[in-house]
Amino acid sequence: MNLNKIFKIIYNIAKKEKVDVYAVGGFARDRLLGIENSKDVDFVVIGSGLEFAKAFDKEMKSFGCAQDKAGSLVEFPDFDTARYIVKVCSPKSVVRSQIELEFAGARSESYDESSRKPKVKATNLEIDLQRRDFTINAMAQKVGASGLSKIIVDPFGGQLDLKNKIIRTPLNPDTTFSEDPLRMLRAARFASQLGFMIEANTYEAMGRNCKRLRIVSAERIQEEFLKLLSTKKPSIGLRILYDAGLFDMFLPEVKNLRGVEEIFGQIHKDVLEHTFKVVDNIAEKSDKVMLRFAGLMHDIGKPATKKFVRGRGWTFDMHEHLGKKFVHIIGRRLRFSADDTKYVAKLVRWHQQPIGLMDEKITDSAIRRLIVTLGDELDDLLILCRSDITTGNPMKKDRRLKNYDYLENRIAEVLETDKLRAFQSPVRGEEIMKECGLKPGPTIGRIKDAIEEAILDGKIKNDYGEAKKYFERIKDRYLKEAQKWEKI
Repeated sequence: MNLNKIFKIIYNIAKKEKVDVYAVGGFARDRLLGIENSKDVDFVVIGSGLEFAKAFDKEMKSFGCAQDKAGSLVEFPDFDTARYIVKVCSPKSVVRSQIELEFAGARSESYDESSRKPKVKATNLEIDLQRRDFTINAMAQKVGASGLSKIIVDPFGGQLDLKNKIIRTPLNPDTTFSEDPLRMLRAARFASQLGFMIEANTYEAMGRNCKRLRIVSAERIQEEFLKLLSTKKPSIGLRILYDAGLFDMFLPEVKNLRGVEEIFGQIHKDVLEHTFKVVDNIAEKSDKVMLRFAGLMHDIGKPATKKFVRGRGWTFDMHEHLGKKFVHIIGRRLRFSADDTKYVAKLVRWHQQPIGLMDEKITDSAIRRLIVTLGDELDDLLILCRSDITTGNPMKKDRRLKNYDYLENRIAEVLETDKLRAFQSPVRGEEIMKECGLKPGPTIGRIKDAIEEAILDGKIKNDYGEAKKYFERIKDRYLKEAQKWEKI
């Protein structure tokens, strides 16, 4: 099953049902841009989208895979819409990938001022297209016998805007953004994704309507914001969000990063511009969106810790600790998962640590602690730290990057000799309880911690034999402490 076969099935159903069906939105846009997109397609049905999707589901059951693997239909009757996931299978009926299709009846929408959930009613194709976010997404191609028609239905000049690389709303932008304020974030995202400019009137309307974003759920804001961070050059969209005042509605902490002050001729860099450069640097090195978000957050604690100290200049002492607290607050606000919040907070908390480990006199013990503390996030931390170098001085930049090369070599050496990737006390809790005659409790944890500290300090090697001997040496001391606490 592929898109050409899907178009043929859709055409046959449309002919039988005597309705017209059009591919619309991002799929039509990307085809005109020469971008391959075979993962999802939106269709407008001049009729009932839901009924057409049911007919498509029935037809799909007779193709390719077993019935339970042909695909799955999800219905949204309030909007005359359905989503169909086509499961692309091998000859042995093993699911390999999927294509997401959405069928919607042509509709108009009307909104209540306090909500973004519209009331819908059936209409024609042109009115359906005018309700869309931008002209470049308000084009359609009819599904025909030989695939998609070469004739583009384009009532709002989307093709010209594609040529001129312009993002513009089909209707008055105040109307478009007021109806669904999330479209303002989408405008910033498309600017980053496509490298387009936002048309002046559309851009000004974003500033006028930014407060409307308050009616949008945190989950939808998070989803769209992460799509922006996933683009090739996120700083384009991030700067738009800042200039239009949209950050104030969901990430006001970013606003505080802006500004340069001077005292006694000493100037600190603009942390906002630095931060945007860091995010772009990470985007060049990694596709991990939460690592890019960590780049946005890494200096979020600096404004509140900024001080001018005679003899030192501008300082931001402990900003990484405060930044960690901010990440947890922001994670709850934007409904990030506990795991994602913990990951970002960990990188923010430790992003200063590698800087102090580049001296040739640094011991293996310090390297071990960094490895154990960061665990699986160590590689991502080093990407963040390298990306944190935004100096325009090429000699200074080269020197700092070489420092990280040195540190990474030291890390590799310690990892190879100490086997620290899956580090934990070689003498496990069950064995400690058996040897000491203890039940589960804090004493077991203290003994394990002591063994691990000895390994990290280089007193013993990270192997069972040396750990067991060390345990035998220290266990009596901890048993006496446990007995002392029991008496108290």
